[in-house]
Amino acid sequence: MTPVTAARGLDTSQAALAEAPLPPAAPEDLQPALLASTAARIADRAETMGLTQWFWGEGVVLQGMLRLAEATGTPTRPFVAAFVDRHLREGIEPGHINHLAPGAACADLYGMTQQQRYADGCRRLLHWLRHAPEVTRAPGGALEHWPGGVWADTVYMAGTFLIRCGLHTARPELVTEAGEQILAHAEVLQHPGTGLYAHGSHEGRTIWCFWGRANAWTALAAAEYLEAAPRAGADPEMTDRVRVLLSRQLLALADHQPAHGVWDVLVDGQPENRGILETSGTAGITAAMFRAAALGIEPERLRASAWRALAGLHAYVAEDGTLTRTSAGTVLQLVPFGYSVIRDDTIQPWGQGLALHAYAAALTDLARHRP
Repeated sequence: MTPVTAARGLDTSQAALAEAPLPPAAPEDLQPALLASTAARIADRAETMGLTQWFWGEGVVLQGMLRLAEATGTPTRPFVAAFVDRHLREGIEPGHINHLAPGAACADLYGMTQQQRYADGCRRLLHWLRHAPEVTRAPGGALEHWPGGVWADTVYMAGTFLIRCGLHTARPELVTEAGEQILAHAEVLQHPGTGLYAHGSHEGRTIWCFWGRANAWTALAAAEYLEAAPRAGADPEMTDRVRVLLSRQLLALADHQPAHGVWDVLVDGQPENRGILETSGTAGITAAMFRAAALGIEPERLRASAWRALAGLHAYVAEDGTLTRTSAGTVLQLVPFGYSVIRDDTIQPWGQGLALHAYAAALTDLARHRP
């Protein structure tokens, strides 16, 4: 018989079957050489997994590879330019907000090379964002992921593109636009009591499921904005507001972190999902915590939480570089139980990409605090 808590209508059947967490890595083992070699395996596996679409998972991988190159001081992997160049030759045809995600790498390539094709690619994506009928907005101005729905995913997919494009094409107003999107999404999705982010809203109503990857997307976008704000001459008041939102969110996540480091798929310990771990959300949160600490946001607390998370995450990187326990592409669920099933039977690009973000941020943190 399926165990159901009848009084509250909860189905805890999947939580009851949750596997015990893997033992985390010993903190003293997480030295630069191990982190760099592990990150290289993750990137190698991402290159061979068959990435072919100009879509969100691919965009997360490309950005992860760029972050890793920056953290290690090594050349950008040829895969990044080859992937972008192939799609530019074939023609980018965006049709959804997720198609903006690889544009962040296109903008970075323009910043590195000043080659016109990358600027043209960015302009194509910006034109679509400005004029396509499928781009809709909620009453408060937040870009909708689907008509009638504001999702946390959009803050990263569109926001990171706007920020990188704004920085590399001398258009600071695009960075400001990304900040406006962060604030508009927070109005809908950040819980006023806890500071955690819901995955999304449906027909104007926020569904208060605090999905891990949603918190990763919003935290990474906010960290990206705060890093870019001084270079873009961003409005100090907006920057302060984003900083406060990010601080509240990350401190709340630290409060909900398990001792083994890896957050549940819903990060607040919701009974239907308690003990069901999901690694891509943890990877993104880890990177955001390291980056926020470097910005002076609760550095002692967030660095400790980030290193605990990385130690837990490290145990889930397979020998071939696959980040295991990563959920599949996940549409907005209207009830918490919908998040309980983790696709651990296949590699996921966002898992690889967010893991690269996490290891790159950890390497940067070690370099910054080297004795």
